[in-house]
Amino acid sequence: MAFLDAHYLLQGKTSEAIYADIADLPIIDAHNHCDVKALSENRCFSDIWEAEGATDHYVWECLRKCGVQEEYLTGKNRSNQEKWLAMAAAFDKVAGNPTYEWIHLDLKRRLGIDELISAENAQLIWDKSKAVLNRPDMAQQELIKQMKVEAMCSTDDPVDTLEYHLALQKSPLAGVVRPTFRPDRAMNVYKPDWADYLAQLERRWQTHCNSIDDLIAVLQKAHDFFATLGCKASDHGMTVPYGYQVSTADANEIFLRARDRKKLSKNDVVAFMSYVFNEVAEMDAKKDWVFQIHIGAVRDTRDSLFNSIGADVGGDISDHLTDYVTPLLPLLNRFDHRLKIVLYNMNPIHNATLAQLTRAFGEKVSLGLAWWLNDSYIGMKTQLDYVGSVDVLSNLAGMVSDSRKILSYGSRHEVFRRTLSRSLAGMVDQGQMPCEVAKRLAVSLAYERPKALFGF
Repeated sequence: MAFLDAHYLLQGKTSEAIYADIADLPIIDAHNHCDVKALSENRCFSDIWEAEGATDHYVWECLRKCGVQEEYLTGKNRSNQEKWLAMAAAFDKVAGNPTYEWIHLDLKRRLGIDELISAENAQLIWDKSKAVLNRPDMAQQELIKQMKVEAMCSTDDPVDTLEYHLALQKSPLAGVVRPTFRPDRAMNVYKPDWADYLAQLERRWQTHCNSIDDLIAVLQKAHDFFATLGCKASDHGMTVPYGYQVSTADANEIFLRARDRKKLSKNDVVAFMSYVFNEVAEMDAKKDWVFQIHIGAVRDTRDSLFNSIGADVGGDISDHLTDYVTPLLPLLNRFDHRLKIVLYNMNPIHNATLAQLTRAFGEKVSLGLAWWLNDSYIGMKTQLDYVGSVDVLSNLAGMVSDSRKILSYGSRHEVFRRTLSRSLAGMVDQGQMPCEVAKRLAVSLAYERPKALFGF
């Protein structure tokens, strides 16, 4: 089998037949981190580094591991061309990591470039990609249309004015790009800048937050505003999904101390986060939104990176010791049958626990596809092969790219669809299901299921 040829990740005629039915379906991407401002401006990427390396912490992590110095990744004193050449010189060492495949897929599918990324081909790819990327048909909105993206959801804070989403309502992408309500900063009362963020909320919504009720009212106002621009989901990134039941009086007492920058105990933090978490869940339930929970990321573990560069640059891991079930059960029971919930898991060791949890709570609670460091052939196939034997595979929430790069949407969804085809084909070839059933299931998970779940 040749590198990234027509048989890539497939094995045998059954997987090829299944993939043929889903390869060209439209893309539903219900969670990503797209730059909505750049998308609304509809400009072209200036070069291949801007398109592939400038915002991608997957790339940075791999290249750091391969000995590339930080100045060639996030430094301000190196040109994009210098950074690309440094990346290309080390890229052979990345082979075996999904980043190697994704970026080559981007080059092949989007830019028509078949050359391997290497020191020898670095300048050639730089020149060829620059010529292609500067064509009018490669403007960002055109790329979205070429990839058949039918719906995509950015990740947005309650303080966001959503001005660029508003601008997109007057573009060919009207109704395609939607915001997602992400109130993490309002919940994260343990952060040193939480009181500063509260002031931002007050300025944005021209009100004063003198109580926990005021805070929830402001979040409700933002929630309602997001709905006017087609928002269909909230999203929550939590190391531990605290969903305990907490009284308003207790939450208010903690709010007042946090507003005054007084020290909070661990129990205070858990109680406050639980209260806000439940309140946003109630907002979602009333609007029939999807309540997405990304569980298990332990942030900023490498001090030298965080102190010199900041967050979201490649220092995050997962922790297998995290108890997901105990703190989440109160919320799941409170909203049983009332709220659509999707659980995304960062550590594959918890696949069994979450699959059993989604099974126990019926059709409203779904497992999200293998996330972040599991977003690979191995991670997705392991999950797909296991989930169907414990939960109901047809209840899986579908693929999300979780990507910061427009070029990668097609590649990420292609890898998922090929992996899905291979997983289902294995069941067919072992006599576990008929091929026609596998084909219908593939179409559902690749397109119909996420479209219906999120209401696009």
